[in-house]
Amino acid sequence: MDVLDRIKEQVESNPIVIYMKGTPQMPQCGYSSRASQALQNCGVPFAHVNVIADPEIFENLPRYADWPTFPQIYVKGELIGGHDILMEMYQKGELQPILEEAAGKED
Repeated sequence: MDVLDRIKEQVESNPIVIYMKGTPQMPQCGYSSRASQALQNCGVPFAHVNVIADPEIFENLPRYADWPTFPQIYVKGELIGGHDILMEMYQKGELQPILEEAAGKED
């Protein structure tokens, strides 16, 4: 399977996915660490892809959505952005409702 097809399949089959350096348990950069922590704080399940462990994805993900940096966070198949956008949404209280809706979590 072509790497862009693999990325598309991952993005479309996971309601919430973060492409990050490392894992949520062992992040390999500060931006990935803060972004995955914000997702964890929202209390909804999410998938992750360690781009360091998959050089093909590391090299090609920036082409997939025309976003040059990591981490990249996708919700319901759409790129919501990277660290800065995610943290701004989190601090404003905008992130959790979006993630809960994507995960199918209801109050």
